[in-house]
Amino acid sequence: QVKLVEDGGGLVHPGDSLRLSCVDSEGAFSNYHMGWFRQSPEKEREFVASITWSGSNPAYADSVKGRFTISRVNAKNTVYLEMNYLKPEDTAVYYCAAKRYGVGITAANYDYWGQGTQVTVSS
Repeated sequence: QVKLVEDGGGLVHPGDSLRLSCVDSEGAFSNYHMGWFRQSPEKEREFVASITWSGSNPAYADSVKGRFTISRVNAKNTVYLEMNYLKPEDTAVYYCAAKRYGVGITAANYDYWGQGTQVTVSS
């Protein structure tokens, strides 16, 4: 199993960048595919990005493609989300999630979740 803790959120201006991190403390990190999701009060939880256990085949939602980059360092038990050219519509709580078998974009199919980190993009 994994226990996930996100960090790196904050209040930024449009056009700024942030790097989110998600660290597993239980030691099984490299066995899991990882995803980033986000949720705001006005929206359902939505897929942002995903990456396989080996770091291959990163996938992105159309809304963030070209601006966000997902990566992982298994030796550090950490997955990252680099966010560039942030927009007000990126404002949300960002969650990392782990999935043991198969990559996917559906939140309900992920097995473990962090507590989330708030990202606010405002002028």
